[in-house]
This record gives sequence, structure tokens and C-alpha cells, in this order.
Amino acid sequence: MDQLEHAARNGRRVALMRRGTEYIVVALRVTSAGRHDVLVGRLPMTGEELTFILNEIDAMQVLE
Repeated sequence: MDQLEHAARNGRRVALMRRGTEYIVVALRVTSAGRHDVLVGRLPMTGEELTFILNEIDAMQVLE
């Protein structure tokens, strides 16, 4: 969780694996939605914001 919060503060890229699909997003914020912690990230190519429930993420890595 600390790594994600740090990535969001510094606008770092994060590689996520969810349900067999890999996403690389620029971390915007870590917040709560209902009872779940979520990561909000922006796709670099399109600018679209995506929300990832942290419990559904299979793997995650903050990229340098």
C-alpha cells in the first residue's frame, strides 16, 4: 500500500495484472470506494482514467 501511495504522489507508472490482462497506468490516487481500497490510474496512450479494486489485482509493480 505504501508503494502505491508513493507512486500516486509522484505520478509513477504502475504495472498491474487483473484477470489475465496487464495494464500500465500512471497512478493518480489511492482512495476508498465503499468498503474497498482502490487505485485510480490514467492510461498514458488515451488519458482514460481506470479504477482498480486492490483486492482484485493479481500482481502489481511500481515502475521506475
